[in-house]
Amino acid sequence: MPYIAFRMLVGDRAKYTGLLLGIAFTAFLVTFAASYFAGFMTRGFALIAENGATDVWVMDPAVTSVEQTVNLSDSALQRVRSVPGVRYATPLALGSADARLPNGRFQSFQVLGVDDATLIGAPRLKDGALPLVLHAPYAILVDAGGTTGKLVTPVRPVDQWPADGAHLDAPLRELRAGDEFLINDNRVRVAGVSETLPRFPPRPLVYTTYSNALRILPPELKRMTFILVRATDGTSPADLALRIERRTGLRARTSADFEADTVRWYLVNSEDVGDMSAMLILAMTVGFGVTGIMLYMFTYESLKQYAVLKAMGATPHGLLAMVLLQSGICAAIGAGIGLGSCALLGEIVSQAGYPFRMMWFTPVAGVLGVLIVSLTAAGISLRPVLRLEPSVVFSA
Repeated sequence: MPYIAFRMLVGDRAKYTGLLLGIAFTAFLVTFAASYFAGFMTRGFALIAENGATDVWVMDPAVTSVEQTVNLSDSALQRVRSVPGVRYATPLALGSADARLPNGRFQSFQVLGVDDATLIGAPRLKDGALPLVLHAPYAILVDAGGTTGKLVTPVRPVDQWPADGAHLDAPLRELRAGDEFLINDNRVRVAGVSETLPRFPPRPLVYTTYSNALRILPPELKRMTFILVRATDGTSPADLALRIERRTGLRARTSADFEADTVRWYLVNSEDVGDMSAMLILAMTVGFGVTGIMLYMFTYESLKQYAVLKAMGATPHGLLAMVLLQSGICAAIGAGIGLGSCALLGEIVSQAGYPFRMMWFTPVAGVLGVLIVSLTAAGISLRPVLRLEPSVVFSA
């Protein structure tokens, strides 16, 4: 019976190809949507991921993500440092500022101020060098942060700081070490270009020392956003986080927990989650439509063959197994084609800078989508087979 079911399936090449394409398209869309979702979620907590040496993040009790923050008082740093089990604790300031580039153009940056002494939180330069250049006066590191064409300055000296107004149409080049621009009317000098993880939403980044950040950012009573804590040897980060919360009243989260908090925040607040849901619904709808109709047409046009088998003694369970086997073969081959196509296209779009990340659960989501579609399509097709009478074989 399995061999007969397989021969019936591949005997009609057109419908067989249509079934495979419908299932492959379902697997591709579901996997691509899940991988895109995973991509921008991981970019959402890129700040946490790139600070791998930090065990515990300390913040205001109202903060639940790296995207929406409230600053801490300066005294919070000393309170955290006094907690047993803290190896070191360093400040990290986050802020937004509009920079005026030499040709008069404005560009918004996220400014990150790291500890002056240790530079914990600062990225390495593109060539892999340590960010020691930040110790120079007014020094900054710039980073694209997932954007393109934002870190630019005029090519010609005549277009830099012109006295006759902004030269917005001047030819531009990428920023490099030695270039200067203004942040809140404070002149800063680019000491290097870093290459950190892309952000979501994409934004250009400026890294500088904490004291320099206080100078160039708009004045606020509270400027420190996070405290980065490293635990002593033998101290569990989870236990240390609980100890910091009890002793200081601040919110303390391990890096893994803070990443999960940020993902949950995006799930609740990001409009892109709705876009992903719409893509998944579209994929499932297309899968139900194409696969269901093609399998039903294939089964309906094969009723006479099923009637012959039933007249020869095939049981309803045997016919049921044949339909399920045909659906399973199509699901397995179609899912393989869809997942392979998604992996190939994902490699292309990720190199182009799109937030695509094919994690372990994204192919699982694609396979589950295929199983749901295939089982539903098989269930729809089973009705005429189970109600079939052997006498249909003698009909015209």
